[in-house]
Amino acid sequence: MKVEKYIQKGLGFAFLLLTFALISSCDFNRRTTGYEYFDDMAHSSAYESYTKNPNFSDNKTMQPPVAGTIPRGTVPYVYQKNDEDRILAAATLVNELEASPENLQRGKRMYGIYCMQCHGENGDGKGALYVNKKYPYPPASLLSEKMMANPDADIFHVITVGHGIMAEHGSMIRPEDRWKIAIYIKNELQK
Repeated sequence: MKVEKYIQKGLGFAFLLLTFALISSCDFNRRTTGYEYFDDMAHSSAYESYTKNPNFSDNKTMQPPVAGTIPRGTVPYVYQKNDEDRILAAATLVNELEASPENLQRGKRMYGIYCMQCHGENGDGKGALYVNKKYPYPPASLLSEKMMANPDADIFHVITVGHGIMAEHGSMIRPEDRWKIAIYIKNELQK
């Protein structure tokens, strides 16, 4: 009998506790989700990227990198987009990768992603952008005598910083993949 009395009191207490929990969790303001138990996770004390920040003199949260810093994992490229540096880069840079089937396959894949739209599948300068008249100026043919005479370091340099109206692709393509594209052009397209 005493046990049943304790069970009834326990069930009554559990019912009251559940009722209190349900009522206290309800919020009549539809603009919020209710109580926040870990508000430091919902509301960051950090500044958002493009908001004002009184901690800096220019009031910008996103600060430019300190002059002379180099992102981790990158090697600075010392040559610029001009004819003198193109000649110098072609004469001094050395491709240490061999024309293995793996490197040729990767070069072909990267060429298809980054180069084929302008220079064409065969490297003749008749890519889809030019043929479909979405690009008014004809891209360079990689099969010309001049391009065939240039070393693969010249191709690497042009991919890295661009040439003429061609934009740089060095920020998009890793150096190793630029060399593999050069290997693919020299060993497959220019056969």
